[in-house]
Amino acid sequence: MLADMNISRLFLATALLALTSPLFAEEKFEPLFNGKDLTGWKAPEDNIWYLVEDGVLQIRSSPDQKGSVLWTEEEYENFVVELEFKFVSGTIDSGVHVKGDDQIQIGISGSLKRDMTASPYIPGKGYPVEAKGVAELLKMDDWNHMRIEVRGMEYVVSLNGKKVMTYTSETGKEKGPIGLQLHGDRDMAIDYRNLKIAGL
Repeated sequence: MLADMNISRLFLATALLALTSPLFAEEKFEPLFNGKDLTGWKAPEDNIWYLVEDGVLQIRSSPDQKGSVLWTEEEYENFVVELEFKFVSGTIDSGVHVKGDDQIQIGISGSLKRDMTASPYIPGKGYPVEAKGVAELLKMDDWNHMRIEVRGMEYVVSLNGKKVMTYTSETGKEKGPIGLQLHGDRDMAIDYRNLKIAGL
């Protein structure tokens, strides 16, 4: 009987150790944006669109409303990105490029003329699915938290703590950079902060 109790205790201790091991630990995030400058990003030549102030990455249209994408220097395969964004002014049409071309929209879709935040924009397909419940979750005058999980070709997006979209891309790339979009032909301003990434 005593032997059985000792075996049970040993099993319990082993199970608890396993649950607290690195295998079961939370994602280990690293900053994508240091809050001071654009280190780690490929800023456009003569950059006047992507500005850093007080830990915030400010994306602003220029007078000629030229579009561009701020790309990471590194490329990623399977990962989770977390960030905060805040609408500032204008017709905001931005988003997060994942592994290159595919994008998670933030703001107004130019083609649909309505907010498609958290929905995937896929070149050649437009918006194949629409995120659910975004209107009730999205804060128009405050910071919003977004989580984007990328496993292979599957994209899972959560907005302000709630999962709103899952999509499997048929045309996505195996590996690529992450980008923040400033859409052309828009008078817009959007802020980002607390951008971080963890491998999966």
